[in-house]
Amino acid sequence: MASSKKVLTRDEWERKMREVKIRKDDMNSLVMNFLVTEGLVDAADRFRLESGTQPDIDLTSITDRMEVKRAVQSGNVEEAIDKLNDLNPTILATNPQLYFHLQQQKLIELIRVGKINEALQFAQEELAPRGEENQVFLEEIEKTVALLVFEDVKNCPYGELLDVSHRLKTASEVNAAILISQNHEKDAKLPSLLKMLIWTQDQLNEKAVYPRINNLSTTVLEDPAV
Repeated sequence: MASSKKVLTRDEWERKMREVKIRKDDMNSLVMNFLVTEGLVDAADRFRLESGTQPDIDLTSITDRMEVKRAVQSGNVEEAIDKLNDLNPTILATNPQLYFHLQQQKLIELIRVGKINEALQFAQEELAPRGEENQVFLEEIEKTVALLVFEDVKNCPYGELLDVSHRLKTASEVNAAILISQNHEKDAKLPSLLKMLIWTQDQLNEKAVYPRINNLSTTVLEDPAV
């Protein structure tokens, strides 16, 4: 049965793309948004000088934000909390979930280095009262304390809490909270646009055959197999 999809040649597709006009200022703003959100302060400053695009926040604040993020990523939770409070003490005061996750990460770090007695005391004194007030927090505490039961953490159902990926998750949550406090988007716009591109292409695949971008790192148009 012949395909009912419309077939667009490369020449037709490229002509249609050329008809779409995108302002350079909009592209520059998109790049600056990505650099600021991801904390690439040196790149953002160079881009500011080269393009004349002004960031929507003070670039010096990026350095402070990244210091907090790096502290969490390296497992220095107390340092991260101190730096975060120096940066903006209202963030933790108004975000109990974030503060709990930082305290949970501190408990994980104590367990990681084998400070069992200190971990148990910390869980009882600092985290248990929060669990009494919030069922979700209580479940997270129980999962974390369960790490102490297993000699081989790899066999623990919650062993992923000790993965570096969990530190990164907590660090990302902290990063987002700081950005929101600075009236900035918590997520960069560029990755969202790339996801939208993939979704749009998937939708278009049902109706047409056309050159598409399969590799987002190269953005090279690839001819379809007809």
